[in-house]
Amino acid sequence: MDFLASTHLHITSWVVGIILFFVAVLLVNGSKGQKITQMVLRLFYVFIILTGVALFITGMDFDMGMLYGFKLLGGIVIIGMMEMILARMKKQKPTTMFWVLLFVFLFITMFLGFKLPLGSSFLA
Repeated sequence: MDFLASTHLHITSWVVGIILFFVAVLLVNGSKGQKITQMVLRLFYVFIILTGVALFITGMDFDMGMLYGFKLLGGIVIIGMMEMILARMKKQKPTTMFWVLLFVFLFITMFLGFKLPLGSSFLA
């Protein structure tokens, strides 16, 4: 469990996930490359959730379970917004609201992640 609870592994997972998301958004809608990128992105969603849950369990030792819980929920909402954007783009429906929600929750979750004790001292 110590390996999964590595902050560096979690940060690497979500950075790669965000990069893959933007690559999937920029690829031609319905192309084979976009489908493959989305499947790899979904694999990284699993990595992000596993490492996030491991960090949540480790974060319970700091008596800040509620803040880590909010961060965990924010991360799951971000993954949901990413999937909604990709699905609505495929159906050629408007995605503006989901983009706004994605960036709002991404800001909140990243702020919590860097501010909590297991995060790096980026905002200190």
